[in-house]
Amino acid sequence: MANKEVKEGKEVEEVEEKNGGVAAFFDLDGTLMGSPSLEKRFFSMLRYRKLIGIRNYVSWLKGTVRLLPLGLNHVMHANKMYLRGVSVHEGASLDVPLFNAEAVERAAWHAERGHLLVMVSGTLEMLAAWAARELEAALGERGLTCTIRVCATRLEQKDERWTGRIVGKAMFGETKALAIRRVAAEEDLDLRRCFAYGDSSSDLWMLESAGKPAAVNPSNDLARIARRNDWPVLRWGERKNFTQRTRSAQSAQRSEETDERLAAGHAKSGYGT
Repeated sequence: MANKEVKEGKEVEEVEEKNGGVAAFFDLDGTLMGSPSLEKRFFSMLRYRKLIGIRNYVSWLKGTVRLLPLGLNHVMHANKMYLRGVSVHEGASLDVPLFNAEAVERAAWHAERGHLLVMVSGTLEMLAAWAARELEAALGERGLTCTIRVCATRLEQKDERWTGRIVGKAMFGETKALAIRRVAAEEDLDLRRCFAYGDSSSDLWMLESAGKPAAVNPSNDLARIARRNDWPVLRWGERKNFTQRTRSAQSAQRSEETDERLAAGHAKSGYGT
């Protein structure tokens, strides 16, 4: 009788999970994707193209001095003055982000259950939105159709160029929690049933906002917090990431075809007989 009740309880829980009102909130850098961060890749691309000059560095230094009294986190997340004057269209040619294979699998697990997928990232909104479309495409290859919402740091624009100033607040720390609560109100979510995934202590507010948090490749601080709160600790990226795995499979196939051709040539010439 007890086993029957447990089984029925699990079935009820599964049905509830497939109903509406559930979302999965994902941090991007360090969680869905490994290092380097998407914004660092973007910066490297701009520098390689010589689109960032001495004036940009001077503007960034001035921004650092202005924000430093608020703490290093504000300098790291809110100072985007290095982008002053850069065209808003430059991000379109950035390389495809390399999602962790386990992250894609977890996103697919949520999509299969009809959960809303939300990226909550401190990176630039343009980069996060672009990454969201790439993840949607990866899920589409699995036959899963979904639209991923994005909460990220917005930049001010003027004449299709960035001014380097952010609109509102940078998406880190408590701002992530505020964004999650806003999405929950708009989508009528039950946060007690929602999931959240983050990798650093700055994601703590986001993780605490959901009833089902998990620490992914956590920093030392977050690992201690996760142990104290008995949160799951997940290791993503130990296997090759999603894009690398696909490319490796193609490379292995080409190698096998080459080996077969060499073996056939050796057989014809009598080599090794």
